[in-house]
Amino acid sequence: MPRAGLSTERVVERAAQIVDADGLEVLSLSRLAADLGVAPPSLYKHVAGMSDLVQQVSVRAVGELADCLAASVMGRAGRDALQALANAYRAFAHEHPGLYPMTQAPVETLEGESDPMRSMAARRTVDIVTAALAGYRIPDERMVDAVRMTRASLHGFVDIEVHGGFAMDAPIDMSFAILVGSLDVALTAMGGR
Repeated sequence: MPRAGLSTERVVERAAQIVDADGLEVLSLSRLAADLGVAPPSLYKHVAGMSDLVQQVSVRAVGELADCLAASVMGRAGRDALQALANAYRAFAHEHPGLYPMTQAPVETLEGESDPMRSMAARRTVDIVTAALAGYRIPDERMVDAVRMTRASLHGFVDIEVHGGFAMDAPIDMSFAILVGSLDVALTAMGGR
């Protein structure tokens, strides 16, 4: 019988906290069990093992990113939506240094297949970005390109930034503003306005 107060949600939540604070490489079932005050075998009532745990943390990370992006663009359009989306994306990466990398690569199931729960969460993120870019009136056949360009630009900048790759003595915020401004110009051109 599962320990009172311990649930799959609590197990995944604590694992996500460990990953966010210390990185995925330090997450282990023994570390998680110790943090939760249970014996490692108790975790198997809630997760099928380490691969399952990583899958569930990944789904949670993508869901949290999607929630953050959705809240940022609510009621906004055009450049205003793009700016809000970009700022939220960047903030998420800084506020969740362990979870952010888990939002970028697909995770396979124990059977080696694409994880449907993570795919659904990732699809939600794409849908949010697509909706945020709708104000640019980009033709449907070009929207995939617009979403990819936006993601690649934001992820590229943020990934370099969080890893300390911008060592030049210049304000990073100004560079980010220029990037977002350049995206706005490109997206406007894609919309033919």
